[in-house]
Amino acid sequence: MGPAVSAARVHDLALAQRASEGDRAAQRELFHHLKNAVHHTLFRILGSNRDLEDLIQDAFLEIFRALPSFRGDSSLARWSQTIATRTAYLAIERRKPAAVDLELVEDEIVDRDPDAHRVALAKQAAKRLYAALDRIDAKQRVAFALAVMDGMSLNEVAEVTESSLVAVKTRVWRCRRELMRRAKKDPVLASYLVDLGGGEA
Repeated sequence: MGPAVSAARVHDLALAQRASEGDRAAQRELFHHLKNAVHHTLFRILGSNRDLEDLIQDAFLEIFRALPSFRGDSSLARWSQTIATRTAYLAIERRKPAAVDLELVEDEIVDRDPDAHRVALAKQAAKRLYAALDRIDAKQRVAFALAVMDGMSLNEVAEVTESSLVAVKTRVWRCRRELMRRAKKDPVLASYLVDLGGGEA
């Protein structure tokens, strides 16, 4: 651990301790320090979700409850991502997938501007991807979202999800296989998966 990393960990530990002891200024600093990491993790796993703001609050409730257990083994941001990932996992487990399969729904793209057309297609593809992910095992979805969509290394995903490397590799592979099976009926989704690297064998 280099001096810069060590200093950051010492700062994180001190901030976590002060916040856990009820220091309001420290709690505000911690919230602002971690909000982007928590939001990013939830958004990457769940997509544009109308419950996202509520889930951010849920994640922070868990983060503040767990602060006394923070030991500085990783950064506060990485530690908070683990809690946000658990929050996302529980949200997936609680909800039912949409009744309509979005791979069968066509959004009209009326703008003739090529850039607007590309943006609209990307949004449509992302919608279809998250609709497909809604029907996939939660652990597989989380691993795929973090590794393929967010670009984390498999070791980082294992750390954040508190899983073995072998389990993460298996979940990503199974999710990719299931998505490609679903994408056989949906060229927009298939193309998007290839661009993501999610369509590799």
